[in-house]
Amino acid sequence: MTDELELLKKDWQKKEFNVPKLSYEDIHKMIWKKSSSIVKWILIISILEFTLPHLLYLLPSMREGMEIYDKIGVSKYLLIISVFTYAVAFYFIFQFYKRFKEISVLDNSKNLMKKIIKTRKTVKHYVIFSLSMIMVTIIIMIIGVYLNDNIVSAFPELKESLENISAEKLKITVMLSIGIFGVILTLLMGVIYFLLYGLLLRKLKKNYSELRHLAV
Repeated sequence: MTDELELLKKDWQKKEFNVPKLSYEDIHKMIWKKSSSIVKWILIISILEFTLPHLLYLLPSMREGMEIYDKIGVSKYLLIISVFTYAVAFYFIFQFYKRFKEISVLDNSKNLMKKIIKTRKTVKHYVIFSLSMIMVTIIIMIIGVYLNDNIVSAFPELKESLENISAEKLKITVMLSIGIFGVILTLLMGVIYFLLYGLLLRKLKKNYSELRHLAV
C-alpha cells in the first residue's frame, strides 16, 4: 500500500504517462484512509494493553504473588494508585476513541494535519503516564519495605537463603532488589511502547509530512 502510494504520488508530481494519474483529492483520500487505520490500531492496542494483563490475575500463582503487598503494608496505597491509574487509562482510551472518530471523517489537509498532531500528542502523554505509574508503584513498594518494622516475617524465605544477615541488611537487599526490578520493568515497557506505539507514530508523522508536502 505504501509503495503503491509513493509510486502514484511521484507520478502525480512528475506528470508521467506510464502509470495512472491521481488527483490531489485522490492522494489526500489515500493518506486519510491510512491515518484512520493507524489511529484505529492505536485504539485497539490500548484496549488490549489494558485488558490482557488483568487476565493474569485469574491465575492462582499471580494472586499469591500479590500477597506481598499485604506483607509490606502497602495494599491500601496501591489500591488508591490502581483506582487512579484505571481512571486515567479509561480517559486515554476514550481520547483514542475520540481521535479515531475525528480522523475517520474525511476533511481537508489542514484539519487532517491538526488531527494527526493531536493524536500523536495524546499517545505520547499516555506512554509517559503509563511508565510514570510503574515507577510510582515501585517507589511505594520501596517505601513500604523501608517503613516495615518486621521485614523478616514478610520475607521468611529470603531470610533463610541469606544466612547470618541482619534485618537491616535484609531490608536494604529487598529495597535494592525491588528498585532494580522496577528499573528493568520500566525499560522493558518503554521498549514495548516504542515498538508498538512508536511504529504507529512514525507512520502518522510520515502521513503528516506527505500532507504538508501536498499542501505546498
